Amino acid sequence: MDGEIYEYDDQRPRSPGSGGGGGTSIHITALDGIINVNSLFTLAVFVGLAWNPSDPSGGTLASSDCAAGNRVAENVVSFHVFAFASFLFSSLVALCLKQAIRLVHPPGSSRAARVNRALLRAGILASAVGSVFGCGFLMLALVNVVQVKLGRLGCGGSASAGAIAPLVTLVPAAMLIYTVIVFYAFIR
Repeated sequence: MDGEIYEYDDQRPRSPGSGGGGGTSIHITALDGIINVNSLFTLAVFVGLAWNPSDPSGGTLASSDCAAGNRVAENVVSFHVFAFASFLFSSLVALCLKQAIRLVHPPGSSRAARVNRALLRAGILASAVGSVFGCGFLMLALVNVVQVKLGRLGCGGSASAGAIAPLVTLVPAAMLIYTVIVFYAFIR
């Protein structure tokens, strides 16, 4: 049953066919990775929020007929705030899980940690969902930044589409790979 409490012991070697679910050090390493990546993205969000899209000296390259309106500039700020909230949620959940593991299995302890696998998996899944939403909102913010700098999408001759194409191709592809791997880890 997934709701049962499993014992993890980082010190005990596992045989390949033993069915062991891995140790807490693996979970802590995964949570550290989530926290580190979220920290980098949160820094990017703050840099984005420091930029004022309506500043006339901001260096827009768009012609006046292709210039992005106030709504696009508002979306830049909104999506940065949504991204920040998502990354903060993800990081706080990951930190709480990491702390909970450390409380039941102090470093250097030789006893096995008693971890509720269902709660741990649900927490890691919630943290991953927060990271995915944060990446999505950050991507949308960058799409709007490109529109402010290079002109609206759909405006004839605008360089925005060329600049946005790699962004809207690579980021969702990476998020899909991340989601598949997290889902695979979740069902194992």
